[in-house]
Formats: sequence, structure tokens, C-alpha cells
Amino acid sequence: MTAFYYLMSLAINTYLMLIILRIWLQAANADYYNPLSQFTVKVTQPCLIPLKKIIPNAGRIDFAAVVLALIISFAKYKLLYSIQGQGFPLVYQLTLAVLGCVKEVGTLLFWMLIIRAVLSWISRGFNPFEILLAQLTEPFMAPIRNKLPDLGGLDLSPMLLLVLLNFCNFLMFNLLGPLWSIA
Repeated sequence: MTAFYYLMSLAINTYLMLIILRIWLQAANADYYNPLSQFTVKVTQPCLIPLKKIIPNAGRIDFAAVVLALIISFAKYKLLYSIQGQGFPLVYQLTLAVLGCVKEVGTLLFWMLIIRAVLSWISRGFNPFEILLAQLTEPFMAPIRNKLPDLGGLDLSPMLLLVLLNFCNFLMFNLLGPLWSIA
């Protein structure tokens, strides 16, 4: 049962990350014609078509995708806990759904920063993937970079942002305890 639980959780989390990535791509006004952007749009579009007919966009925020992310997160906890034969109150499940989405955003940002840092060491130039990572992470890194003194080409903003993300993760655990661990 644990292996099945793991596979279901992995599949749902991957799709949830793609939906969050789609929201993020639109909010950051990232390159729509980038191959990763195109993949994300094509994978998430079938589930978003019905919601887009009811829920309009507001500026650069795709509220239909936000609602879909919350629905997917809610369905994840509902499905996984029903597999285990556990039931929880609706308010608890809705809280888990919101916290799960917040945690996935942090996880996605964490991995984008790691990938961007590694690519900066080994890349020979910009490729479409690196450009897209820069478009998505730069709004978080630029304010930190502007506050740091000039270190002669050494950019510590990704490392400081990773420390800040880790701090936020520990802070959420301190505030919410096991609820944050489950999410």
C-alpha cells in the first residue's frame, strides 16, 4: 500500500506543480513560446478549459488555474486519506489543500534556484531553459541582490534566498506543527 500511496502522491504533486508553474509563468510574463512554457500550457489546458469559461483572469493572474490548483490539492488529500481509510473534517481538508499549494510553490522555487545555480556553473551560454528560469526567479533574487554589497561577480542572492526559504519552512513547522508536515 505504501508504494501505491507514493506513486499516487508523486503523480498528483507533479501535476499540481505544473499548474502552479503555469500560474507563475503568466504572472511573471515569461516567454510564452519557450518549449517549457508550451509544454506546461498543453499539459494543463484540458483541465482548465471548463474553469476558464466560468472564472475570468484578473490582470496577469489566472484565477481559473488557482482554483484548479486548490481543487487538485484538495482531491489529493481526499483521495490519499480515503485510500488509508482515514477521514478528516472538511475544514481540515481545505486547510491542507491551501497549505499544500503554498508548500508546492516553495518547493518549486527551491528546485528552480538549485537548477539555476548548477547551470550557472556548467553552462556555456544561455539556452531557452535558462532564460525561462531567470524570468521566473529574478523577481525574487533581484531585491536581495540590490541590498548586497558588490562582491566582484560573486552572486550570493540564490544562496540567501534558499536560506530564507528554509527559514520559512521551519517557521511554518513551528507555527503549524504536524499540519505543515502533512501538507
